Amino acid sequence: MTAKKIDLLDVVENIINLDSKMRFAAIISLNGHIREAIMKSGKTSMKTQKEEEHFCQQVAQRRSMRKEFNKSLGKVRYVHVEREKVTQMVVYTKRNIVYFTMEPETPIDTKIRLITKIKKITSDL
Repeated sequence: MTAKKIDLLDVVENIINLDSKMRFAAIISLNGHIREAIMKSGKTSMKTQKEEEHFCQQVAQRRSMRKEFNKSLGKVRYVHVEREKVTQMVVYTKRNIVYFTMEPETPIDTKIRLITKIKKITSDL
């Protein structure tokens, strides 16, 4: 029996449409390549494409570095970075990394609700 192919464009579209404060969503491979990404309509990127690709490679490298502490601290549930201009969130799935950005200063309860929904949407990745 073959596994059902998941449409990654559908996944990132579902993520970006979860909340009006969402800006960008991407599925990144474990080696840092962007498998699929989408910018919310009406938003502009704060990084060039080359900077975005480099950033995604860094996200994958940080995942691998964090594994060192899985035994003593447990697996990472998600990563949350609050910057002046944007909120960056990362969720690890078995075979991919989900990276998304939001408008800054989004209430924490909204962020937790979104993380929970995104984990459900991406549980098969």
